[in-house]
Amino acid sequence: MRNTHTLTRRAALAATAVTATLVLAACGNGSDSASSGHEGHSSASSSASADATTAAHNAQDVSFAQGMIPHHQQALEMAKLAADRASSAEVKDLAARIEKAQDPEIQTMSGWLKSWGKDVTTSDSSMESMPGMDHSAHSDMPGMMDSKDMAKLEKASGADFDTMFLTMMIEHHKGAIEMATTEKDKGEYGPATSMSDGISTAQTAEITEMNKLLGKN
Repeated sequence: MRNTHTLTRRAALAATAVTATLVLAACGNGSDSASSGHEGHSSASSSASADATTAAHNAQDVSFAQGMIPHHQQALEMAKLAADRASSAEVKDLAARIEKAQDPEIQTMSGWLKSWGKDVTTSDSSMESMPGMDHSAHSDMPGMMDSKDMAKLEKASGADFDTMFLTMMIEHHKGAIEMATTEKDKGEYGPATSMSDGISTAQTAEITEMNKLLGKN
């Protein structure tokens, strides 16, 4: 009887162990499946998020960046001339602030276009050292100076440069504000519409400052 009882007990323990192993294995597989499913969902979410970011822009956003980059580049070229041609400390200070504000915006907009798979346009007038370049390539954009305007500014100095620079930059700023207003009204990409709002605010204030320097206010 004792042997029979012992064998029965051992068989029961063995069965319990097998059952426990199967349950643990099943739990393990369930956990793996859940984990795999979670990872798959995360990947899908990341992909969807990336797609949403890419899709969250329209043709106006692309047009704004492709137009404003060369527009800003010409403003930088004009501003750099002020360093050794302007006679007024106020004009030199304004030019330095224009450079400081617009150069980072060029980099930002270039990044947008690259992420969207679009061409990054440049201002031919920013490549003055290259012979044969057409400085009028973008002169049809609001406020852009043509090659003759830029040549006159490059040759000017002193008070004449100050007056010419301020007059030209006011028109240039007005063109940028026009482009920025179109972006605010029709753009879809949040960072682009936000930048356009900043451009409008900053350059409107600079126009007021420049008019004062010209004695118009």
